[in-house]
Amino acid sequence: MISTLRTAHRPRTLPASLRTAGLGALAALTLLPAIPAAAAPATTPGQAPAARSAARLLPRAVTPAEARTSAHLTSLRNDPARLKTFFKALPKGGDLHNHLSGAVTTEYLIKLAAEDRLCIDATTTAVAPPCGPGTRPAADAEHDAAFHRRIVRAWSMQDFPAGQSGHDQFFDTFGKFSMATWYTRGKMLANVANTVAEQNQFYLETLVTPASESSKALAEKVGYDADLAALHRKLLAGGQLDRVVDEAVKEADDTDVQFRAAAHCDTARPDPGCGLPVRWVSQVSRTSSPVRVFTQMAVGMRLAERDPRFVAVNLVQPEDAPTALADYSLQMRMLKYLRGQYPDSHLTLHAGELAPGLVKPQDLTFHIREAVLVAGAERIGHGVDLVHEDDWRQLARTMARRDVAVEVPFSSNKQILGIAGDDHPFDAYRRYGVPIVLATDDPGVSRIDISHEYQYASTTYGLGYVELKDLARASLEYAFSEGRSLWAGSVPSRYRPVGACLADRLGSDRPSARCARYLAANPKAATEWRQEAAFAVFERGNA
Repeated sequence: MISTLRTAHRPRTLPASLRTAGLGALAALTLLPAIPAAAAPATTPGQAPAARSAARLLPRAVTPAEARTSAHLTSLRNDPARLKTFFKALPKGGDLHNHLSGAVTTEYLIKLAAEDRLCIDATTTAVAPPCGPGTRPAADAEHDAAFHRRIVRAWSMQDFPAGQSGHDQFFDTFGKFSMATWYTRGKMLANVANTVAEQNQFYLETLVTPASESSKALAEKVGYDADLAALHRKLLAGGQLDRVVDEAVKEADDTDVQFRAAAHCDTARPDPGCGLPVRWVSQVSRTSSPVRVFTQMAVGMRLAERDPRFVAVNLVQPEDAPTALADYSLQMRMLKYLRGQYPDSHLTLHAGELAPGLVKPQDLTFHIREAVLVAGAERIGHGVDLVHEDDWRQLARTMARRDVAVEVPFSSNKQILGIAGDDHPFDAYRRYGVPIVLATDDPGVSRIDISHEYQYASTTYGLGYVELKDLARASLEYAFSEGRSLWAGSVPSRYRPVGACLADRLGSDRPSARCARYLAANPKAATEWRQEAAFAVFERGNA
């Protein structure tokens, strides 16, 4: 989802107690014991793109364990409590579309506001102390239930009337709790990472704004130049851009220290999130001036090439905002240019988070197309306006051929755009073979979790266990994690393991020497192996 800036900066120095080392420790993988059946043959390596796309649409072979689990899921359809338990326990891949500040539980944000002695004003916005007339301490919410409920409703979609547009309420929440997120990135990550791990997910990519104030200052210093190559040279001159990147690296180091303390990672009883591989996506404020947008893009891409904790760049803030609409094509051209300068940086873009009535009809016709064909996005966030794009069927075929995945957060699409059920292009993407990954977007604001999104997909679109399992697999396959995949071929529609692990039982705690070497060399494959182990345990318990 897109929002106002989710990581603001208070003009004061970070306490020394919150400084130091990186998130590399979060990449530790623990292989879970399990013995699932081997998957069916995948598309052949080297297969022509069109043939691979067609193969994605064919059903794969189903193992006996999967068939039994499918039958069990069917038997639960009229038992809400047991169905909810099923989806909570279901292994659900990774979350690839997650805004850190919007993912934190609202209750924890209130706690952070209280810890920082913030005040709540008459608009239910967190403001700096001391608490003057018309404000009261956020800490009062700890013992005043009515006050606590009022803050929760203002800082999230809790109790928002279902029949009304939630667009403004959704985006307004970020400004209300913004001050509670300053200098608490590590604490917020601990909250979010624990939730992700407890939801039986195995990987997280989350969005933050690196070195925001320094990036803004650099943009103002160099000024805009319509010649993008000249503008880039100005940013690089005298090492200016690299100094901003250095600051972003230091921010990540500080975050790591705060995270490890908040999650008790170096104690005898670490929180679940300590073992979760986490990577950062640098967000760019699409409603800012062109020079600031370009500067943030350059910082994020340079950062992704220098620091393995950062993997990609994305544009945030409302796609329907006037500046975002007016500058959309320019921003796509900026990304195209910078990707040529920083080819090792990945790109995922909020594109097509629009609906009829929200913008002029012509604005619905090209956003996904330009994100894919001009900017070269590897994944698309939302993509809700697909069927309003010019020649949308050909666009969908192109996305399938290029393996451009769509990140689908059902709840925020419904809350912000009012798009759900048959109005959502979920089935259209599937019909054309476009890869899909389910995501949460801003689960704290939406008051949902990833289990809710999987259950919604299953009940709304009639997905069975095998389809849900492959959605979970896809969310790891299309992650920007290091190394090669566990699955052979460019399109893992049938999930046949690579040769090194072909003879092994997927997820086994004792892989062959050859397979073990492959997993050790490829963190992506190791994470996927871990999920296969979890699937085996899950299927044994739901036969």
